[in-house]
Amino acid sequence: MSVPFYVSPEQIIKDKADFARKGISRGRSVVVLQYADGVIFVAENPSRALHKISEIYDRIGFAAVGKYNEFENLRVAGVRLADMRGYAYDRLDVTGRSLANAYAQTLGTIFTDAAKPYEVEIVVAEVGGTADDDQIYRLTFDGSVADEHSYLAMGGQTDAILEVLEAQWREGLKLAEGVRVGVAALSAGADRALDAADLEAAVLDRTRPRRAFRRLGPADLTEILVASSASPPGD
Repeated sequence: MSVPFYVSPEQIIKDKADFARKGISRGRSVVVLQYADGVIFVAENPSRALHKISEIYDRIGFAAVGKYNEFENLRVAGVRLADMRGYAYDRLDVTGRSLANAYAQTLGTIFTDAAKPYEVEIVVAEVGGTADDDQIYRLTFDGSVADEHSYLAMGGQTDAILEVLEAQWREGLKLAEGVRVGVAALSAGADRALDAADLEAAVLDRTRPRRAFRRLGPADLTEILVASSASPPGD
């Protein structure tokens, strides 16, 4: 009688985690950082149709790295959940924390039960009345949640990106300064200078009356980056 093939649960979990990490590391990076008036998202993404950064609800944004079809499914599910909760109860009942919890349950279930885990890492950010009230949640492929502050990087060469963020980020950055820090960090990870055509960017701006999410188009990014290159050293 043949011996049945057996793999320990520990090995299965390890293999799934290694598989997901490799898929995420092959993707282009995303940087999320706080600035004076909210939260900035900057991604290396030359596509103008397939977004890695999106709006979920009034004051909540979403960013992701990994397989597009998988994180797009998560984004759509988050939008539907937020709309349903806001309609059934109150718009104020839709929070970044509740969405992060829902995503954590979904990702954890997929990681445990499905043959192949999602090759994604996502961020759910909610802008508050002050910088101390901002919430940034980072979720990994296995459903783990981390409450982040100041800045974070996902996908690609994160070590090089984080070195730049650690050196250049400071509290109270203005919008243009924050975007430049994000672009410099992504350029370090990509090992080349990135321009507006290589980038996707958006902000959650606490000064906007209701819908805080605003995309920064190619013209906005070009203006910011050109102004940076035209400034004399030390400015």
